[in-house]
Amino acid sequence: MNDPDRPSLPAGLLRELLRRLRLSRPRPPRDVPAERLRAQVRVIRDAMRGPGVLGAPAKGSQPPRDDADVDYLYRPRHALVRREDLGRLEEYFATDENRKRFTGELAARETRVLDLVLAALPSRVDGRDDVLATLEELERSRVVERGTVTPDHVVYVTPRGFMCPATEPETPHRHTQPWPAAQTSPGRLAGRDRVRVAVVDTGLWTDAVGSARTPWLAVGDVVADPSDVETVNPAAIHPYAGHGTFVAGVISCLAPDTRIEVEGVLVHGGAVFESEIVQQLHEAIEDDDRPQVISISAGTHTRGDFALLGFELLGRSHELRERDDVLIVAAAGNDSSDRPFWPAAFPWVVSVGSVDPDASVSDFSNVGPWVDVYARGRDLVNAFPKGSYTCHEPPHVGEVRTFDGLAQWSGTSFATPVVTGLIAARMRETGQSARAAWQDVAATATPRTDPRGGAIQVVGPLT
Repeated sequence: MNDPDRPSLPAGLLRELLRRLRLSRPRPPRDVPAERLRAQVRVIRDAMRGPGVLGAPAKGSQPPRDDADVDYLYRPRHALVRREDLGRLEEYFATDENRKRFTGELAARETRVLDLVLAALPSRVDGRDDVLATLEELERSRVVERGTVTPDHVVYVTPRGFMCPATEPETPHRHTQPWPAAQTSPGRLAGRDRVRVAVVDTGLWTDAVGSARTPWLAVGDVVADPSDVETVNPAAIHPYAGHGTFVAGVISCLAPDTRIEVEGVLVHGGAVFESEIVQQLHEAIEDDDRPQVISISAGTHTRGDFALLGFELLGRSHELRERDDVLIVAAAGNDSSDRPFWPAAFPWVVSVGSVDPDASVSDFSNVGPWVDVYARGRDLVNAFPKGSYTCHEPPHVGEVRTFDGLAQWSGTSFATPVVTGLIAARMRETGQSARAAWQDVAATATPRTDPRGGAIQVVGPLT
């Protein structure tokens, strides 16, 4: 109620006070997720500048103008094709009408994966995207069925949490030792009797192996070929450096005396083309000394949410759905989505989401019926290069963090090696095959109902 005896301010003075009040109000916070995605995509673009990469929206046939709208990345002018579909594409581009609409020829290159062909597409005259618009046209014209010809997607350990990690590395807040804790080895096994695990990642920072700071990374247990060694400048640790070393360390803590070979596959800003990673996996599975468990802390969303064609043909050619001597464990991704994330979403892959120490689904973790199991992925501590790291993602851009050989990191990237380690430890204990050991690990899961994840299964240590 107005008080008639209360003095009022002159109208001009009141307007000035209101103007100043508006100016003094804090501005709305910047769109940190959008800025973060731009920064993450920039890292990959810079690292893959040679072949180049393009970004695609969730829907549409043209790349977005803003990297904050990128849903997945792909190789320009290339597509993955089944060999049986290649003839249809050749006939389509050879018609008189299409010779006017496209320039250049369809050039096919065989891969080492059975029936998988990498095709360089002719360029479009109309200026639309050579991949997205052309695939849409091929499907609309019923030259091929939807999803049977796909972009050569980029598989990566970021961004937006498209993949892992969900955070940049941090200096450990509470732990001065690894978490999960390093287990005691029950004794050394002969070389051929040891469980063999491959970590498909950014390579191995070899200074961590045999170091007094990280003794669980024992010499002979954690190895890498010379070409898979990660070089790190301690004065300026590069983005995603140490990712593979950290993952190997988590496995080694849970499954000591396991032979862990770190593959330097995701070496371009934590990224690689799908056509390249499946060829390397094919070679590993073909090897006489093949890994029994393959841990992949990388993946991507895809055009139309269709399965990654390269991985689909890899799984088919090696019968990965049926065989029990090779098992792939992959991260479910970090963008708080229930959309399928590949390769984790394949039924023959063990897909791993992240929970917090209280067993609730981490806010960054993807969820859905395609996620098989959850393990703690929040604030794990393990091996990391010594030196200085400058943050490049909002809201910490420019912040310098100094590491002494350990880091704290979060993401489904790190929940994945927890599950891999549990499987490897069970194989060591029982002599079981990889798939049988996984079934035993899954049988130990604690069922929970989560507001985001619904009915979930949680394995491994939490606190």
